[in-house]
This record gives sequence, C-alpha cells and structure tokens, in this order.
Amino acid sequence: MTAEPKPTEPLQNSSPTTPGLPPVHKAHAVQDRDKNAGIVSRGIASFLDLLVVWTILGAAYAGLSLMKFVLSVSEFSLPQVDLIFTTAGFVLVAVLYLATCWEVSGRTLGAVVMGLRVVNSEGARIRPTIAVLRALLCTFFAIGLVWVMVDRRRRSIADILLRTRVIYSR
Repeated sequence: MTAEPKPTEPLQNSSPTTPGLPPVHKAHAVQDRDKNAGIVSRGIASFLDLLVVWTILGAAYAGLSLMKFVLSVSEFSLPQVDLIFTTAGFVLVAVLYLATCWEVSGRTLGAVVMGLRVVNSEGARIRPTIAVLRALLCTFFAIGLVWVMVDRRRRSIADILLRTRVIYSR
C-alpha cells in the first residue's frame, strides 16, 4: 500500500463561521485571478456552450419524435423542422442556459472547461437581471465578443455595457 502524500500547504476550513464543515485543502478551492480572459479562451468557451445548446435542442427534438412515435405508431414520421420554431427554440434555450449558469455560479460548461468566470466590476457574482441582459446580448450580438481583441482591458461589448468581466478562475 502506498501512503497518500500529505499536503504541503495548511488546510483551511471552507467557512470559518461553520465549524462542522470538513477542512478543504487550498488547492481544491476555487481561486479567482484578477486577470481578464482573452479572446482565445473566451472563444473556445463560447463554442463549447454553443455545442451544449445544440445538444439540448437535439435532445428536445429526439424527445418530441419519441412522443410522436408513442402516440401514433402506425402513422409515424419524423417531425418537420421549422426555421422559425427552431430559431425561437435556440434563442430560448441559449438565454435560459447562459443566464442561469451566470447567475448561479458565474460559469457555464465552456467556462468551467476553460477556467473562466463572469463577475461584476467588483469581482462578485452578477445579479439575475444582469445575467439575463448579458445572455440576451451574447445571444443576439455574439459578434460583440470580437471587441475583446481591440479593448485594452479585454472586455466584450456586453462587458462594457453591463459592467461585467470574464476572469480566469481555477
């Protein structure tokens, strides 16, 4: 049997006011940096989030097809894909996904993979209204992300308008 290596840094409680919580090693805690994320990491995170939204839409289509199959086995055909319905579904799913993730933890799946977090100008979690507005801006005006390459402080159009930041977080 091999002994587990001992941590080199002291253990810290995750909440000093709650003595019943188990100690958390500093390396396992979320550590935010004060550095704004650049275009490459944000672009990859956005692409991964787009894949998540497409997956949700695909699962919804498969579920709708399965329901249609169960209700009319003898007359089954795949549901027709309507451009307006699909676009509305995409916007709804994208806004709900982004706003919920940003409001709850500041991180979408793409942000977790890339080690990013959305925070307000003071570095705290954003409010629900800001999360919804940011999700709407990022969904309808996704090209605003390109402004990160031009801005000295690496801010997108949504970041500038809503006073948010995307920072590195591990």
